[in-house]
Amino acid sequence: MQIEQYYVDGIAHLSYLVGGTTTCAIVDPSRDVDLYIEAARRLQLKITHILETHLHADFVSGHVELAKRTGATIYAPKSGNCDYDHEAVKEGDGFDLEDMHFDVLDTPGHTPDCICYVVTDKSRGTEPVVVFTGDTLFVGDVGRPDLFPGRGDELASQLFANLQEKLMKLPDPCLIYPAHGAGSLCGKAMGAMRVSTIGYERLHNPALQHPTEKAFKKALLSGMPEAPDHFARCSEINRRGPAVFSELPSPRRLSPQDVEELLDDAHTILDVRDYAAFGGAHIPGAWNIDAKHNFSTFAGWLLPQDKPIILIPVSDDQVPALTVMLRRVGLDNVVGYLDGGMGPWIVGGKPIERIPTITIREVQNSCNSGDGKMLVLDVRAQNEWKESHIEGTLHIPLPDTRTRFQELDPEVTTVLVCKSGARACTAGSILQRQGHKNLMVMAGGMVGWTAAGLTRKCATCALPHGPRTEY
Repeated sequence: MQIEQYYVDGIAHLSYLVGGTTTCAIVDPSRDVDLYIEAARRLQLKITHILETHLHADFVSGHVELAKRTGATIYAPKSGNCDYDHEAVKEGDGFDLEDMHFDVLDTPGHTPDCICYVVTDKSRGTEPVVVFTGDTLFVGDVGRPDLFPGRGDELASQLFANLQEKLMKLPDPCLIYPAHGAGSLCGKAMGAMRVSTIGYERLHNPALQHPTEKAFKKALLSGMPEAPDHFARCSEINRRGPAVFSELPSPRRLSPQDVEELLDDAHTILDVRDYAAFGGAHIPGAWNIDAKHNFSTFAGWLLPQDKPIILIPVSDDQVPALTVMLRRVGLDNVVGYLDGGMGPWIVGGKPIERIPTITIREVQNSCNSGDGKMLVLDVRAQNEWKESHIEGTLHIPLPDTRTRFQELDPEVTTVLVCKSGARACTAGSILQRQGHKNLMVMAGGMVGWTAAGLTRKCATCALPHGPRTEY
């Protein structure tokens, strides 16, 4: 048996190739499936099985595409009621892949349809050696049970029972391969390691240390990060079966004149440059989501799902990768991009808007003066705000600026603050679209503020592991 693990940055997704001597299975594939096909070719294996652990919420899976391109059979939870051709499996079912035997465990809790695949390598013994846990059990954490309104308590109870009565009954040396790592919003506080064992998690996973179901639920259902808007959408896309990635049209090259004609409410103009570049000059009405900071998650979370997207890239070379990252969260309608980025727009004399930056010391001086001429708005997540913030600031998490913008006085200069500047500028683009003009971004964000010794360090901001977290 051989196992290869694949990691998608930005959404912290983990998928796997499980191979024998001539055939292999792919577990929880990403939507861009070329890497699995190329890996199977390199290993001289035929992809015969595609295993889904549940209806993924944070990304669109590549199961349908991979099946179409390889002829492999999709195995998916019976309780998922999937519409595409597949082998529906439930607890007690099993199948073989050469010398490997796969047993199915029903483990609802993160979602009602979660299953795990327990693998025994019959060529070496009779005990399970690997379990693909999907989003039921992570390294250092467990799946969040609060994604279904009104069912959090029920699902948390099921999760507790399935963890203790099923997964913790597996042998201690059994390897755990989860579907996500540190930085994913499918859990609360995943560890940095991307593989573990049942024995290690039994001893060291905080979520498994609670002696009672009541204590487990109390800990798990409090302090959970907000669930992004696209989670429900992606789950339904995965249940129906997503459009085949390779059959979607490529974005077309657009001139400044072409883009200017599309500056209406029917299109989303998405500028992916960093806050300094976007703040210096951008197209009026553009959204800003920095391509380097959890681009897929924030695009899926914030952008209107029903509007065609026009990309404003740093360079044309970015466009294919950006398109893939958007399609990973179900934003398939990327219709075009500004050829050459902002340069041709600016030299063509087209209209621009700005969101200037302000230094940490300037913000400090304004806060100390108490003159009320400047409002500092922190757009970080609730846990970051509680950990550390600038005294006297207003807190509205980034996603909420879409609906709470009316709480801000458009006549007062608003300084936007996040960890480094990326989310602050995203919030600025949202507020600017709502008519707010007196906006500034604090350069360096809370990382710079704490580096200057102006407040204690935020442990969340300082976290070195996982994707480039900007939640």
